[in-house]
Amino acid sequence: MEKHREKQCVQEKIISGKKIGMPVLISLIVLLIGAFALLILGIISDESVWMIFVSIAYMCLGWIPFMGLKVVKPQEALVLTLFGDYYGTLVGPGFYFVNPFCTAVNPAAETHLGQSGDVSEKGLSLSAQLSAATGTKTVDKKISLKIMTLSNTKQKVNDVLGNPVEISVAVTWQVVDTAKAVFNVDNYKEYLSLQCDSAVRDIVRVYPYDVSENIDTTGDGHADDGSLRGSSTVVAERIRQNIQDRVEEAGIQIVDARITYLAYAPEIAAAMLQRQQASAVIDARKMIVDGAVGMVEMALERLNENGIVELDEERKAAMVSNLLVVLCGNKDAQPVVNSGSLY
Repeated sequence: MEKHREKQCVQEKIISGKKIGMPVLISLIVLLIGAFALLILGIISDESVWMIFVSIAYMCLGWIPFMGLKVVKPQEALVLTLFGDYYGTLVGPGFYFVNPFCTAVNPAAETHLGQSGDVSEKGLSLSAQLSAATGTKTVDKKISLKIMTLSNTKQKVNDVLGNPVEISVAVTWQVVDTAKAVFNVDNYKEYLSLQCDSAVRDIVRVYPYDVSENIDTTGDGHADDGSLRGSSTVVAERIRQNIQDRVEEAGIQIVDARITYLAYAPEIAAAMLQRQQASAVIDARKMIVDGAVGMVEMALERLNENGIVELDEERKAAMVSNLLVVLCGNKDAQPVVNSGSLY
């Protein structure tokens, strides 16, 4: 009999009342100075061995409280654990003092997706630049609460008609629950990137690239005129909602999603361009013919109403033919003057 382990959801706990970093820092410095003075006094006094022992012990262990000093900038958070248990999250700018044995946790600290906030102007991460300057490896464990933009590479996806389409989507997102982001998923940045790619594939394959007949894109059982090219705002909103449903457990909010690139795959792009051109030519010709027929009807009606000339059926057919040639032709017609009688 299989035993299913019940999923444990960690609730975010904001640490308050710990913005005492500056008074604690001053106190620790004063204590270190006092320990050094006590050491000097113990050396001078021959009978004060305990002073030397206490001062040396404090100077050896006095660095430990400094580990509890934490600086948090605006729109940043620091998730802390104490001996494996979730201790709490520091949110809001300030100079904090917490338990010195607390450890900052951020599994995605060294993950760089080429998105805003992850790279600098030179293409190196901020932590990488600091490491290069100091020669030591430093990792910033803080979690950014800013709205960031993720733009994954172009994907090749088949639309509902099976045509390969290349599409790229830019997603703006932010972390709203630091506990879920750190403890519910292994790496929330990679998780978000993967879910974005998956959501794009799920939504794009429902739509045709351009408007097509007998295609149901809404799932209501009725054909509609939805398409990737003509309904980009609707498609982007469906992608955003799909991603949001997937990353809810990771404490991430999807602010917006926009299609940044959309085109047929290179192997069929030329053929589809010819098809679009042919369709445009047919539509233009249809409009020209409809207009020409209307003009011919109007000309015949005006001639009959004013009694300018009476034409039999054969002459009417010839006149209609000549007018259609003139109105529907690609080149300007050359006029022929008939100086003789009508018959």
